[in-house]
Parts: sequence; C-alpha cells; structure tokens
Amino acid sequence: MKNKILATLLALTLALSLAACGSKTETPADDAANNDAQTEQPAENQETVTLNVAASPTPHAEILQQCVPILAEQGIDLQIHEYSDYVIPNTAVEDGEEDANYFQHIPYLDDFNATRGTHLVSVTGVHIEPMGIYAGKTSSLDELPDGASVAVPNDATNEGRALLLLEKQGLIKLADDSNLSSTPKDIVENSKNLTFTEVEAATVPSIVSEVDIAVINSNYAMGAGFNPVNDALALESSDSPYVNVLVCKEGNENNEAIQALAAALHSDTIKNYITETYGGAVIPVE
Repeated sequence: MKNKILATLLALTLALSLAACGSKTETPADDAANNDAQTEQPAENQETVTLNVAASPTPHAEILQQCVPILAEQGIDLQIHEYSDYVIPNTAVEDGEEDANYFQHIPYLDDFNATRGTHLVSVTGVHIEPMGIYAGKTSSLDELPDGASVAVPNDATNEGRALLLLEKQGLIKLADDSNLSSTPKDIVENSKNLTFTEVEAATVPSIVSEVDIAVINSNYAMGAGFNPVNDALALESSDSPYVNVLVCKEGNENNEAIQALAAALHSDTIKNYITETYGGAVIPVE
C-alpha cells in the first residue's frame, strides 16, 4: 500500500513539474504588450482631400506651387489652375468650380462683389505687388511730351490705383485722392495734357510700345519679362494698401484645407521664397 501511495505522489510531482516547465511567467511589460496587441488596430490610409485654387500665373501660381509639398504632408492635394484674367477666377469660386482663388487685392474684391452680386470673402492677406510706371516710347517721366499717351488698366480699382500713382509723381491731380475708384474723368489738373488708353489689366504690357508710358500691375509686368524693382520708372511704396489675398466663397472660410493653405502661405518657407525669388517686386505681409 505504501508503495502504491508513493508511486502516486511521484507521478503527481512529475506532472506538476512538466506543467511548470511548459508555462511562462508574464511580467507587467508582457501584459501591456499583450493588451496593445489586442487593442491596436491597423492604421487606415489617410484620405486625400483635393483643394482647387485659381491663380494668376505670376507670381501667385508660382507661390502656390511651393505650398504643394507642405499641404501634401497634411493629406491635401493642392491643384493650381492658372487664369490670365481677373473675372473668371472669381466667378469660378462663386459657382463652386474652384474652392478658392489667389490673385486680387481687397479693393478689387469689394468692387467685384458690389458690381457682380457675388459672395466672396478674404481668408488672409499674403503679399503686396507694388504697381509701377514703365517706359514706352518715352524713356523717363521728365521727358514726357505734351499730350503724352498713358496706358492704364480699365477695371475700377486698378485704374484708380494707377491714377493715384501718377498723381504721386506730380503728373496729374485728382478731385479726391481717397477715391480708390477714380477714372480719368476725376482728373482736375493735367498740366501735360496726358491722354489715357484704358485696356484690360492683362493687356497693358502688350501695348507698352504703342504709348509713352504704361502703368502695370506687377504680376503682369513680371509675366511680360519686366523686373519691377529695376525697370519701373516709379513704383508704389511698400505701405501700399493693395494687399493680395486668398479668397473663398462666404461660408467656406473655416474649411480645414483652405485654412491649411492660409497657414502655409504665412510659413517661413513661403515668406523666404517670396523674398529671395522676387527681390522686392513682391513683398510678403505678416
């Protein structure tokens, strides 16, 4: 009997020993790892959001191009569509064909909304493009003959802006220099009897050789091969109120992709690009 009991105890001891050898003592770290393995789910691919933005070719589209990799890191595919005029980029945003645009200053935007009944708003100011006076048939302002011809943009705000620049050079006097929508009809003093050729802003560079002088927006001047800093006979000062803005349709100001673009445009990367690339012809704003 004793032998039988002893045999049973030995068998039980062996079984317990084998069970212990086959098990693993888990530490708190093991428990955490196991819990993580059970709860961690495979990461889902981030959905790419497309942001369509209308822009003038120079410098706006060039600046936006530098934002492409910045937004790509945030899952935003920035699609830049270039336009050579000042109307379609706004109507395209109003109609929803574009999410935003970047080509205009606030006085032009305000006038466009008022005259076209659109509902566009500024998201943020980005840069200033000083407007300049360029030589045509006459090489300097001092040499302007009596009856000299001057080409100016024909849209309300840019024409008024051009006339203000001419007034600052002492060439004309306006009835009200606070009126940003002045036209040649508002000139009260014109000692040189200047005559004005009013054409679409984008067309002004193409007729420089046909007039004595031309007043050109910097984006169109650069697009035509002019360097505003070196080639302009006179240039707006850097405190110009005509800040170029990122624009969207009212109600979309807080769209995450649009806000991400606004942040990118104010990044050091973009500010440095503007300063280094355009050398004063385009000035970033804070």
